[in-house]
Amino acid sequence: MSHNSEISKAERRRLAIASATLGPWRAAAAVGGLGGGVALAFGAIDDGIGLGMLAGALSVALMLFFMVGGAGAVLGGGPSAAGAADTDRRIRRWAAAHPWRVAAVPGALMVAADVVVRQVLTSQGFFGSLWEGLWRGALVVGVVGVVGRVSRGRR
Repeated sequence: MSHNSEISKAERRRLAIASATLGPWRAAAAVGGLGGGVALAFGAIDDGIGLGMLAGALSVALMLFFMVGGAGAVLGGGPSAAGAADTDRRIRRWAAAHPWRVAAVPGALMVAADVVVRQVLTSQGFFGSLWEGLWRGALVVGVVGVVGRVSRGRR
């Protein structure tokens, strides 16, 4: 599993998704919820309560959720189930060696989730929602990828 030429594109995609699932998603949910709550409070103070402000706060919560979960996935080292310890170790090694591929998973999920939130809660057009989701997804990919790359250099 050390050479990319031995692994098909479909297998690399599955490994990236499997790697992303090993992130600390409960902690990510707590950080996202806290960040979204703070954004909601600041938005309520600044603009008052409204669906646009709620969409913005949810977007912040989603971005923090995917950043923390994705960064934890590329960092690895978390607890794993007893039966899947060997498989988890191999997937974590692959994730550490390919942080940008793993970062693409939470980034893509961020884009999709942000577009849905904005389409449901605001009157923003589809392309405006897509643009908002794309730059936020790119930010998630950038943070997760850099965290994985820097941590790989230290190992």
